[in-house]
Amino acid sequence: MILSKDAIKDIIPWEKAGIKLPKYELEKMIEYTSKNPIWIHFGSGNIFRGFLAVLQQSLLNSGKIDTGIITAEAFDYEIIDKIYTPYDNLSLLVLMNSDGNLEKEVIGSVSESLVADSLRKDEWERLKAVFSKKSLQMVSFTVTEKGYALVDINGNYLPDVIHDFEIGHKTPKHLISKIAALAYTRYLNGKHPIAFVSMDNCSHNGDILKNAIKVVVEKWLDNGYVESDFLSYLNDPHMVSFPWTMIDKITPRPSEKIKESLNKFGFESTEIVCTDKKTFIAPFVNAEVCQYLVVEDHFPNGRMPLEHAGVLFTDRRTVDMVEKMKVGTCLNPLHTSLAIFGCLLGYVLIADEMEDVQLRKLVDKIGYDEGMPVVINPEVINPKDFLDQVINERLTNKYIPDTPQRIATDTSQKMAIRFGETIKTYCSHPSLTAKDLKFIPLVIAGWLRYLLGIDDEGNNMELSPDPMLFELKEYLKDIKLGNIDSVGDSLKLVLSNEKLFGLNLYDAGLGEKIEVYFKEMIAGKHQVRNTLKRYL
Repeated sequence: MILSKDAIKDIIPWEKAGIKLPKYELEKMIEYTSKNPIWIHFGSGNIFRGFLAVLQQSLLNSGKIDTGIITAEAFDYEIIDKIYTPYDNLSLLVLMNSDGNLEKEVIGSVSESLVADSLRKDEWERLKAVFSKKSLQMVSFTVTEKGYALVDINGNYLPDVIHDFEIGHKTPKHLISKIAALAYTRYLNGKHPIAFVSMDNCSHNGDILKNAIKVVVEKWLDNGYVESDFLSYLNDPHMVSFPWTMIDKITPRPSEKIKESLNKFGFESTEIVCTDKKTFIAPFVNAEVCQYLVVEDHFPNGRMPLEHAGVLFTDRRTVDMVEKMKVGTCLNPLHTSLAIFGCLLGYVLIADEMEDVQLRKLVDKIGYDEGMPVVINPEVINPKDFLDQVINERLTNKYIPDTPQRIATDTSQKMAIRFGETIKTYCSHPSLTAKDLKFIPLVIAGWLRYLLGIDDEGNNMELSPDPMLFELKEYLKDIKLGNIDSVGDSLKLVLSNEKLFGLNLYDAGLGEKIEVYFKEMIAGKHQVRNTLKRYL
């Protein structure tokens, strides 16, 4: 069996292998979507393929809709060229149950895949045509936190952003500039309403997306590339909306064990690719079963009935509470904590870390003791039940091949969201104080120790990709393992950086505490473990 539109027409071998196939006519769906696109998604990686595309497939299978999704990739073009195009935009979803049972389904809801680059003219023109269509209802995003960043750690605009300010909307380089340019195309071709929907793990992600686009458009306005009415169009919520969302599903990099399992029963399309941008991706997607998507119900041009696929539509206030619960307390901080210390202690699976006495206690303390006191119950999801599921079922699932090294990617972009928001809540709380926090500061100190690139055995350790890695390592370059005095004032510029943490950690009363933890961890070999034992 290979993954192609022709191959899945012979349904018998797929049924024998226990693989579900699309229940709709692929060619008819592709044709209809081409003429009447409703949903385009930016960020063509595993969370899109293993979650969002599956939602649309559910609606297609039930006959509630007749259009698929167009996906566009603006960062890692190899994803399109090596994973989508060769396999007719199909993918194989493998859901990994905690009992080891694998549920398998061919996902065909992606009608078209494009590289979002003005230098690839045919694809760029196609994107402009899609954005010009009145039928288009939603432009969604899973581009990670760094996708929205226009500035570096020092607040300086990135080179691509400066280029886009100066050149205008015809040949944009940065993702946000590309979206602004395509929005301008929509404006010029009828001022049709649209919803821009960030589905990334950022607090108030809709506002982050909107504000980034506005920065670019305001610069273009100043430089005479667009008219003021375009900015008015973007600012009119009856025409253009930026809903807040919360998304939750673990879709780790493709597993060699899953590849072997698929090969055993004759599925051949299993080549795992590592792109030049360090994306690990394959024709199959392995993912956990559990998933949540909560969306602010604000769509000026209408929307698909995704509630029939399990999406929770609600108001902005509720999304905010759910997002803070998940991203700021009950899941993402635990993931990042395990990622940091897992790398330092030589772990290669998140689930294995949950059998480590100190690390299991660490996530318990951060979740139950330091996180839950500032969680507001959003009602649509019970926080205690959610946290129990995360700690007792999801993070412990040995069949999810998630690695601390993957989770450690782009940690600089996550600190303000995963820890800073909780710290700020403690600072403003009438009966709590940030100075009483013990375990969140311990994780931040662990992250700084991780940035030295030396594990707890004293060996050099490869650091996961991060857009601020060079700057951060430069701040810490004089610190030597085994020499506490070498720390000096090296940490102060980092811990006081509000762009990193959302606030000055010294003003919160935590900077000095983090320095103490950090010095304990660099005292010599095995001092990361000894520090964890000391406090846990």
